[in-house]
This record gives sequence, C-alpha cells and structure tokens, in this order.
Amino acid sequence: MALIDLLNISKHYEAQKILIDINFHVDEGERIVIIGKNGSGKSTLMKIVNGTLEQDSGERICRQNLEIKMLDQRPEFKDGATVREAVEDGLSELNIAKERYEKLSHLLADDFQNRAFIDEHEMLSRYIEHHNAWNLDDKIDRIIEHFDLKQYEEKPVAMLSGGEQRRVALASLLLQKPDILLLDEPTNHLDVYMVEFLEELLLREKFTLVFISHDRYFIDRVATKSVEVEDCSIREYSGGYSNYLSQKEEYMRTLEKQHETLLTILKRENEWFSRGVKARLKRNEGRKERLMSLREDAKTNPSKIKKMTLELEREAKHFNRDKSVNKQKMLFEVENLGLTIGDKELFKNFTTRILQKDTIAIVGPNGSGKSTLLKALLGRIEPTEGKIKRGEFKIGYFDQHREMLDDNLNLMETFCPHGGDRVSVRGRDMHVYGYLKNFLFPREFLDKKIGILSGGEKNRIALALLFTKNVDILILDEPTNDLDIPTINILEEQLINFSGAVIIVSHDRYFVDKIAKKLFIFKDDKSIEESYQSYTEYLEFERELRELNALAKESQKTELKPRENKTRELKLTFKEKIALEKLPLEIDDIEIKIEEKNSCLANPTCYEKIGITKLALELEELKRLYEAKVEELLNIEEKAEEINNS
Repeated sequence: MALIDLLNISKHYEAQKILIDINFHVDEGERIVIIGKNGSGKSTLMKIVNGTLEQDSGERICRQNLEIKMLDQRPEFKDGATVREAVEDGLSELNIAKERYEKLSHLLADDFQNRAFIDEHEMLSRYIEHHNAWNLDDKIDRIIEHFDLKQYEEKPVAMLSGGEQRRVALASLLLQKPDILLLDEPTNHLDVYMVEFLEELLLREKFTLVFISHDRYFIDRVATKSVEVEDCSIREYSGGYSNYLSQKEEYMRTLEKQHETLLTILKRENEWFSRGVKARLKRNEGRKERLMSLREDAKTNPSKIKKMTLELEREAKHFNRDKSVNKQKMLFEVENLGLTIGDKELFKNFTTRILQKDTIAIVGPNGSGKSTLLKALLGRIEPTEGKIKRGEFKIGYFDQHREMLDDNLNLMETFCPHGGDRVSVRGRDMHVYGYLKNFLFPREFLDKKIGILSGGEKNRIALALLFTKNVDILILDEPTNDLDIPTINILEEQLINFSGAVIIVSHDRYFVDKIAKKLFIFKDDKSIEESYQSYTEYLEFERELRELNALAKESQKTELKPRENKTRELKLTFKEKIALEKLPLEIDDIEIKIEEKNSCLANPTCYEKIGITKLALELEELKRLYEAKVEELLNIEEKAEEINNS
C-alpha cells in the first residue's frame, strides 16, 4: 500500500538543477536506499519526502495522518534533558495510549458489551502493536545498552559529543517507530556491533524506511529497493547493493563508450562482492548446520556444545597463524605496548611487527583506543608501557580532521604549491585536472577554496592529495566517513594498487574485508588480537561463540546429575597428557600437508609427476587422519575442561 507519492518533482538551487521531473514512491514495508555521488541530490530528495523542503514543481501526495520522522545530522534536544529523557522524548503518545488501553481493559471486564469501549480498545491495540510498544521499558533499556549509552544515562545530553548525540536521537526515533523513518547515514558514529543491532531491529520490527548510506553490507542486508540519483533523474533497482551492482552493470553496457571506466569499476566490484559472499556462504554452511542442530538437543547434550566451541576456537586459531614474509622490510616493531589515559586503560601487552607490504585494519568497539594506537605508532602519543621501534620510512597520514588541508588555498595551490599545473603521482607526471577527475572533481573546482567545500569534498581532496605523496606507508583513520560509494570504490582501487604498507581504522565491514589482509582486534580484556581472517569471518566466529556460550549456560541449568554425585574421580591418563601436548603439532603438520596436496592438484606439472589418482587417494587419507586427530584432541580437551571445573 502506497504511503507517499512524488509525481513529476523538480528542484533547483539558483542556476543549479538538482532534480528534473522525477517520480518516487514509498510503499508500506519497503526499505529504500538512495544511492548517488555527493551533491547529486540524495539529501534533497529525502527532505522533499519529509516535507521539510518544498519542490519547485510537481506533486507530493501523502496518506492521511501519515507520521514521517527524520534523523537530523545535528539533532536538538530539550534544555537540560538527560540522555534517558532524550531517548524517551517522543514516546508520550505511546505511553498515553498504553495507559488508556489498560484502563479500557478494566472497564470492559465490567462492561464487556460496550461497543464504544470495544472499538477504542481494538484501535489502541492496533496502534500499540504497529509501534511494537507492549514492552516499551525493556526496549528502552535494550537500545540504551546496545548503543553504548548506559554510562551516560543520567548525564545531560548536551555534554555528549556530536556522534553520541546522534546515537541518542537515533535511539529515540527507533523507539517511536513512525510510519516512515528517514535516515541519513545512520551507521556513521556506530561501531560494527551497533550496526548489527540496528540491522536486526529494522528487519525484525518491519520498519518502512528510506535511507542514505555508504555502508554496502548494511545496504545489502537492509534494503528492498535501491534508488540511484544521477544527472537530475532517478533510476530504480530491486534489492540491495549486490542487485544494484549487477543491474547497474547491465544498464551501463547499453550506454556509450565514455562510460567504460565506470563499467570496469562496477564489473570488478560486482565480481569481488559475489566471490566474497559465495565463498563465505560455502565455507560456513556446514558449521551453521551443526550450530542449528545444537539448538535442538542443547539441554540434553551439553558435551556437544563444548566440543563445538573447542572446534570453532581451533578453526579460528587456524586463520591466525603468522603468514608474514620475514624477508620484508620492518617498519614497526612493537613490544609489550600498553597505554592508559587518565584512569582508563585502553590496551596492554601488545607485541607485533608491521612489515613493508602489510595491509592491516584496526577494528573494535567505539572508544576502545583504535585511533590512539595510530597516534602511538606515529609518535604523537608516548605509550604508558612497552616500546615501539621504528625503521627508516616515510608516512602518509589521513585523519578525521583533514589536518593536511589549508582552507585558504584553492585546489591548484593545494596540489601545485610551487606553481605550474602538473602533479607527480607514483612516478607519473599528470595535469592536476586529469588527476582530480579520477576523484570525481569537474574542472570548475580547480580555483575553488578548500574552505567552501563540503565535508565529503574535503575528504576527497585530502585523499587525492595523500596519493600524490612519495611514502612507504599509508595510515588512515576512518577514511570512508562522509564519502559516497563511488569515491570509496576509487579509494579502494588506490589502496589495492599501493605498493607499500597500509594501516586503517574503520568500522566499514565491506571496506575492511576488501582491503585488509590482517586485523588488529581490540578485545574486552584490553588485549589486541592479531588475526588473518576477513572481518566478516571474525564477526561470524565471534557471534557463533556467543550463541554457543548462551546455549551452554542454558544447558547447565537443566543438567540432571550434579557433579558432586559422580562416583569416580576424573583425571587425565599419562597417555592423554602426552597426547594433549603432541596432537596440536601433529594437526598443524597434517594441515600443511593437506595444503601442499591441494596446491599440487591445482598444478598440472606437479600432479602429472605423481599421478592424479595416487595424489587424490593420499589427500583423502590425510583428511581422514586429520579428522581422527582433531576428534581425539577435542575429546581430551573436553575431559580436561571437565576436570578443571569439577
């Protein structure tokens, strides 16, 4: 059912045309993402949908009594309101409706044939059900917890940072659940765990949603329709980001040759996305099936849960074996690093080496110390404990405040400070315009002052300037903030083709998956874990371990036989103790042999020497041996854990 229709809408600002004769519709239950370059008209379209911006021509038709609410980039709150009061602001109508519903329930107990009471009772029931507001207090507590606002609950909201205030405003809107929710970059200022919670909430409660986002995994999970704003018009694509990529690529094939560059980027992006998602689905299929089956017999078979947990931890550990090439030049050698600011310990006992071709993403919750670690590596902050040994190299640094830019200079002065119109990019001599058009800047921008550009345009300039520097390592702090998807694709191309090391801090799962070969993960115990998993893979492991722990706790409550009633004392035999030490090494050795056999099977020169049949049989035997060794180790580890807990 249509909630809002925009018919033949046009809008311009002075001489600049933004939208020309477009049609846009929002049906109940749709979740529509608006995609396009910065400045293409995405926010303009959203404001017209919201009714806060008047179109120049055309018609905006809304269903009667339609409730539309939008997340402001700079939200305003009542003077003196605490965080909890600000989150609860806007819920007064729901609370009044619930109070009236309760009162009517009591009245109908005595007068159950009163038609007016029955009709009002049913109307209020539908209203509360639509807003999913039956357990409103529980929902408030849950959203405050998941958006990391619990610690500020009784503080004035005015004392919070801009990002924290946006989380407060978002929490309030989600609780209100309007007929249409409008969100402009909702994942900005959210860490990955908050984004996952937001995704689950939007899907579970069936919001009708129009949103702008550069988070491509978020788009793919949430959106039912993609609308691209381009050249003053709009084009619709069904589904989320993956569907947009394939449909856009097909559309571009029908256009003129001048679009070949964009078509190449789209094709490469589409291939990477499809390959990555399909590989993850195939790799996790068996593990997911085992996890789901555990839900059925968790209460009667707790040993299975423990075995699955140990297996999962071993699988994760397999990813984390050091894969670095020792012959590479050392950039940083970090030993027992720890850092405390005030009375807050950020991290401790971190030891690592960073080599000349490493591509590393630093990930973890908001406020855990990721940007602080970057500053320690840069030498801008002295660690509380430990040391950092730095080699001889040049660093290119991109920070969230764009400190490399001077607002008083124009683009020509920024890129050619000594005059002329040429710039050197990795040994190539290029005209400034020829280079900047790769970052989506038209020629007329060359004489514009940096100070008048938008936040997204400044980010593009800062990144373009960064890639003109002759450096050995790039260090980037949240580089995708305020960028549109086309610019992020360009950034990814530049980073993939960069020959030195790359260290990034980012919450963008898609970006991290595509760029990083190694993760530095900030953990709850203040340690930093190194991992060679993709970020998505790590998050899936982490989520499954949480689910297994929850299942284990649930099963412990229903165990029939207390430990103290056991008739025999458990202990490891001498043989089991020896096996506990030797089996991990034997398993690692078998894994290496399996990898060697698989490599040989993929190489005709290799398998023709040995014989493909013989090679396949040897591989099968190794796999059987591997499964038997893993099963033996899991059984001994399970027994050892049981002894420790008894």
